[in-house]
Amino acid sequence: MLAESGIFLAALGITVLEMAEAAAVGIAIFADTRSPLAYASVALGSASVFVPAALLGIYLELIHIFLLRLASAILLLYFGIRLTLSARRSYRRQRSGHEEHFSGIFVPGFSVGAVEAFEASIVLVALFPENYIYTSAGLLSGIATVVIAAALMHTRIRRLKQYIAKVLVSSLLLSFSVLWFSEAIGSISDLILIPLFLIFFAAIYLFCTSGKNAITG
Repeated sequence: MLAESGIFLAALGITVLEMAEAAAVGIAIFADTRSPLAYASVALGSASVFVPAALLGIYLELIHIFLLRLASAILLLYFGIRLTLSARRSYRRQRSGHEEHFSGIFVPGFSVGAVEAFEASIVLVALFPENYIYTSAGLLSGIATVVIAAALMHTRIRRLKQYIAKVLVSSLLLSFSVLWFSEAIGSISDLILIPLFLIFFAAIYLFCTSGKNAITG
């Protein structure tokens, strides 16, 4: 049950994280243009990636479990490291007060929606074979969470501390990577996820926030 809950939280976390960034771009475009097309373009771009990824996830269960766990562990390791580096960059941007600016409506909105959904799907494709239902539930819950939060908070979503969310999600992804590397070799208790998560969270947080370069960039 712990693993299933972790899969749900990982799918929820990566979806909220990536879609919050896409929503922030949609809000920025809407603030400049006052056109509802800003939100529609982001939604369409996201759907163009999420729908095929979800359909693909159904058939991944047909692959041998050893190959699935090995491939999933590699994908989660890759994206966990990328997300860790991204968390460090987000911390630097927050400290420097840097803000991104976008021009146009449909093309940037669609592109950002598709790119953010693709990055989330890298993780989702690794999670689908382990439990399709919990991963799908996490994906749908994540989308619903971002839509509701964006509607309630509007421009405030652009000021959220993204690096904290990235530290949390990357810690969870790397924990599952270690778990599935281990399970590809032999049996191991899901309870190892708890100390792994705490260790990764502490290490990644320190990596992002410590040292002169983390502050001045």
